[in-house]
Amino acid sequence: MTSPHNADLLDLTHANSIEALWDLHCRCMARFGFDRLLYGFTRFRTQTSLGDPNDFIILSNIDTNYVSRFVHDGLYRHAPMVRWALENDGAASWTVLQMMMDSGTVTDAERRILNFNAQHGITAGFSISFRSLSDRAKGAVALIAEPGMSQKDVDAMWDRSGEMIQLMNNIVHLKILTLPYTPPNQSLTKRQREALEWVGGGKTMQDIATIMGLTPATVEKHLRLARAALNVDTTAQAVLKAALQNQMFVSDG
Repeated sequence: MTSPHNADLLDLTHANSIEALWDLHCRCMARFGFDRLLYGFTRFRTQTSLGDPNDFIILSNIDTNYVSRFVHDGLYRHAPMVRWALENDGAASWTVLQMMMDSGTVTDAERRILNFNAQHGITAGFSISFRSLSDRAKGAVALIAEPGMSQKDVDAMWDRSGEMIQLMNNIVHLKILTLPYTPPNQSLTKRQREALEWVGGGKTMQDIATIMGLTPATVEKHLRLARAALNVDTTAQAVLKAALQNQMFVSDG
């Protein structure tokens, strides 16, 4: 007989959209006592920045006001567990926060984030930082314990089920990277996507015009609008960004 967790793993691998995947994953994690999740991923990390927040993949079931302030107002830049995630791979209990405070390595800005989180009932949990082959890519997820669970409760639960929880989150992370994700205001029309696909296939402007049954000027218009939608300067950048978002070479179905 298939175990409930194995059935969940199979369902996660079969999810065909980020929305379906995330809904299932949130329900799976809630059964372990993590009723709120915050996932973030960037492919545009540099030495001084995680990139434009508008290019992040952000998934969460936390109150949207919290997520807006934490991500789009830039509070994440001072979050201690974000710092930990950038410097480490694997899973970490939030007891590391107490260790940071005891060692005096928590800055005033980080302490303000901890107070901000406490105001929203975010006090106990685990973080998972996913390993990446690229220095520019980084993903992590915060698993937030339900009200009433102490960090000691969370750690005891992790001792029992941590390997399965980490396996599920690793699968979800890898699955997210294969599914189309369109940040706000960056979606492409079918014609824009098609034009970029042919550019990515090495076709010339005249080739693309012939294939699409358009004039070269109309093809360039589609490419210009695609560059604007993706907020990039060149068509090469547009091809790369659309490919990274899995907006290209995907079935309309």
